[in-house]
Amino acid sequence: MFFWLSLWLKLHKKREQEILAVPTTLKCCFLNELIIELTEISPREFFGLQNENIELLKKYFPKLKIVARGNKIKVYGDEEMLEEFDRRFDMITGHFAKYNKLDENSIERLLTGNSEDTYTSSQASEEVLVHGVSGRLIKAQTVNQRRMVDACLKDDMVFAIGPAGTGKTYTGVALAVKALKEKQVRRIILTRPAVEAGENLGFLPGDLKEKLDPYMQPLYDALRDMIPAEKLEKYIEDGTIQIAPMAFMRGRTLDNAFVILDEAQNTTHAQMKMFLTRMGKNAKFLLTGDPGQIDLPRRVISGLKEALLILKNVKGISIIHLDDKDVIRHKLVKKVIDAYKNIEHQNQF
Repeated sequence: MFFWLSLWLKLHKKREQEILAVPTTLKCCFLNELIIELTEISPREFFGLQNENIELLKKYFPKLKIVARGNKIKVYGDEEMLEEFDRRFDMITGHFAKYNKLDENSIERLLTGNSEDTYTSSQASEEVLVHGVSGRLIKAQTVNQRRMVDACLKDDMVFAIGPAGTGKTYTGVALAVKALKEKQVRRIILTRPAVEAGENLGFLPGDLKEKLDPYMQPLYDALRDMIPAEKLEKYIEDGTIQIAPMAFMRGRTLDNAFVILDEAQNTTHAQMKMFLTRMGKNAKFLLTGDPGQIDLPRRVISGLKEALLILKNVKGISIIHLDDKDVIRHKLVKKVIDAYKNIEHQNQF
């Protein structure tokens, strides 16, 4: 009897320490059962519509039985799995308490990232890159975006490679605006190859700017989030911010500038070589692209794919790979990427 009483006191003491460390929940773990009580979090918001966030937890912990009722979550299963669930759940409640929101992408990052990634991710969320329009705080939102930021601070040439929706261009523009505001550079130069994405646009009316604007729209969209409209217009008029197609880079020396080549997968060998050799003094070059979305004619080799092979061991150049875990658009975007990836792996197309 004394032995069981002593064991119970030890367990009770251990859980008391955990309760003090996590103020948003109350927990007790008894044998193979873990009970978590949400004390400072709204269960309705935390669980999600029709308990969709709880369903996600069940998906990632199929060997555990998870029951959510009221403000309590009861979890049954193997002791080791319960400990892992407890640890991950603390990360999720911490994220929710801090940002008052929870979505599928956030949950997946917290459930699948390793300890180093989770630690880095929490640090990444703290650093504001730019105070955007209407006080919007623009930050690196994922681990690989944080790595992209760190790479740009360390090296003068960075390749950011990843699928649609991973924030490559947006994070890159934020870094460029940050560098301009902090007077690290005198100008921002944004460029992309004017390649039609599987469409024939035909003759476009208007002057040169009006012809090119449809291709540059994603860059304008990002800038409008970060710079007030009047100031942005002034920057474009006086050349502080230049948005131009690849053809306009030939013959130039781009110094004292933060230069972004967007959609780099649509460059040819000649275009890529030309662009890389434009780099002048005190310049930062960021190249973003998705090798899975090449719009070049058949049998034309992507300059990006070639450059990644040629430059992979060159000191001073960083190559950062983003993946579907970094998708920050609608949750369906990640599912679309996964579906296409599965088909491509099966060589059905």
